[in-house]
Order: sequence, then C-alpha cells, then structure tokens
Amino acid sequence: MYSTDNTMADHARRSTRGEAPYLFEFMEMSMDERWVNRTPETMLESFHWFRGEGFGAIVDDLLGLPDSTVAEGFRLLPDLVAPLLADPARAIWLLPSPGFRRKVFVDRGWEIPHRTSEPDLARRNLLRRDEMFTDRLRADLSRLGLPVLEVDGSMTADGAADYVGCAFGL
Repeated sequence: MYSTDNTMADHARRSTRGEAPYLFEFMEMSMDERWVNRTPETMLESFHWFRGEGFGAIVDDLLGLPDSTVAEGFRLLPDLVAPLLADPARAIWLLPSPGFRRKVFVDRGWEIPHRTSEPDLARRNLLRRDEMFTDRLRADLSRLGLPVLEVDGSMTADGAADYVGCAFGL
C-alpha cells in the first residue's frame, strides 16, 4: 500500500518554491497563521496539497512500484488522477461525513489544534475546511463519473473493504 499521507514530508523536501509556491508559503507560517488567523475558505483555497502541488512526486513514486500497488490519500485529486486511469473502475474515493470525521479526530487525538493559541477555533477551522474539501471532491467525482463510497461510520471496516473489493471485482 502506498499512502500519500506518509510521503508528504519527502515530497515537500523534493519540491521547489517555483513548482510549489503555496507549500512554501504554508511552511513559512506559524501554527496560528495556518489554523487560527485564516478562514476555512482561505485555508481550503490556499492549501498546497488540495491544489495539486506535489502530485508529480506521487506519480514518480508510483511509477517505481508494482502495478498491483494500492494508493490512498487525500492528495489523489480526481481531476489529476482521472486522466491517468486506464480503467476508472480501478479507483474509488472514500468520502467521510462531517460527523464521521469529527468522531475519528476525537477518537485518535489530534495534535495540530493544541499547537495553536486557540485550539477550539483551530479545530473548528480545520474540520470546516476538510468538510468543504470533501464537498468539492464529491462534486468533482460526480462530474467525472468516478466511484465513491460515503463513509459515515455505519459500515464496519470489513464491510468497507468488502465493498471496495466488490467494486474492483475482487
């Protein structure tokens, strides 16, 4: 399994200011500048990974892996992935409901807000930004006719795996 979440630091190091201007602007911000002092809308529009910065590094990584590799992560944006798919039925996006996302963050713990001067505001901002991002993904996936599994916590992990396996004909 290849996770784009696990490669973010490496891809940031491999990026240049010219090819990833939003990433470099983000890296220069304090935690409050990132998560407290901006609106969720601004956070969404300026977040480097949501704008596709670093996607070339993902493609480069995947080209060096076996064809059977499963890739996952929020950085696999539909508009960037769709042109690369030989078979659109070999991809599926799992989209969390706002309630499920909140529950996951509460259950796992979440350090980013606690590194700001206003943890509650930072948490609300991040959750709202992520909700808007998910809404954008949903619209993009619908427009492109790509498959989606809505994740709201009502399906077990095994049930989700079975659903994905069936979607892939496994």
